[in-house]
Amino acid sequence: MVKRAFAVFLLSLLATCGFAKDKTKNILPAYVLQAKTVAVVIDPNAGISIDDPRANEMAQKDVEAALLKWGRFDLVPDPKTADLIVMVRKGNGRLMDEALPDIRQNSGINPDNRGGPMGPPRGSQPDLSPNPGLGSSRQFPQTGMGDAGDLFSVFKGGQNTLYATPVWTYAGRDGLSPQTVPAVTAFKKAVAVADKAEAEKH
Repeated sequence: MVKRAFAVFLLSLLATCGFAKDKTKNILPAYVLQAKTVAVVIDPNAGISIDDPRANEMAQKDVEAALLKWGRFDLVPDPKTADLIVMVRKGNGRLMDEALPDIRQNSGINPDNRGGPMGPPRGSQPDLSPNPGLGSSRQFPQTGMGDAGDLFSVFKGGQNTLYATPVWTYAGRDGLSPQTVPAVTAFKKAVAVADKAEAEKH
């Protein structure tokens, strides 16, 4: 009798834990669903690949184009005033990489004059470094663990992406591929799931 009662207790406990876990799984916070504007920035820790120096800039433009096509958010140049920040970093498909630190992130140097960003005009990439103004303008090759996969992270607007925890992240090979941009597609699905869960509450 005691064993049976204990077994029933365990089953009810497991059912309760399982329900709670399923109910909160992958649900985005309300501020993501209510967001109207987004700023797309390059990971300040991303270096310049020797093989493809403009990879991060092109990934930024591809993500902006995909977000414009989606139509849910308006693009803004300043992450401090945006409702959401999307941070991107293009991977190189291999673990070891020789790269240069990208001083353009904080210097305001325009990497090229072709086309410009998809969104509204913006100035220099916002300075998100831990010690602004202390970096050297000299570039030295850095060989070490490279970023094999692409990275797409979503933060609350106004946060410093160096210290904040992203609310949603996509990491994988070819996640920022031109035309398709699978990371944006995956984020759209996550938002749709959260929208549906929010609607079911009412």
